[in-house]
Amino acid sequence: MKKKATYISIAVIVCLLIGFLSGFATQSSVDTWYADLNKPGFNPPNWIFAPVWTFLYITMGIAAGLVWSKGFYHIWVKTALYYFGFQLMFNALWSIVFFGLQQPCWALIVILALLILILATIKWFKIVSKPAAYLLVPYLLWVCFAMVLNFNIWILN
Repeated sequence: MKKKATYISIAVIVCLLIGFLSGFATQSSVDTWYADLNKPGFNPPNWIFAPVWTFLYITMGIAAGLVWSKGFYHIWVKTALYYFGFQLMFNALWSIVFFGLQQPCWALIVILALLILILATIKWFKIVSKPAAYLLVPYLLWVCFAMVLNFNIWILN
């Protein structure tokens, strides 16, 4: 049990760290470039993003920790965590492309790849730990919403 808590804690810290680092790209444009964009009526207020992403990074970390605790020596665990790592990189890449480079069109391509990677991660997590897979569902739903938002921002601008 202590081992599982350690894996979960490390995974949560890694996810929050990735989110924190991605936030640098976001912060550079939120009050300037992003504020001036035409946005759809369903665009949430800016203050909602930080708490939602914090919650999602924590649940993602818990999910990854649950999978990791099953034993990294197992090929299914390794495969699941590789997919998790790739989707986490694409998660950060989206912030860099959308906010840092200010390229909604390219960010849309990145977020489509991210969605595919999240679905693959959920599939592999479900093989190793069903609770871990279910913990990623809110993340999947939020990224689907973000993709629709990204698409609309691209179209409106």
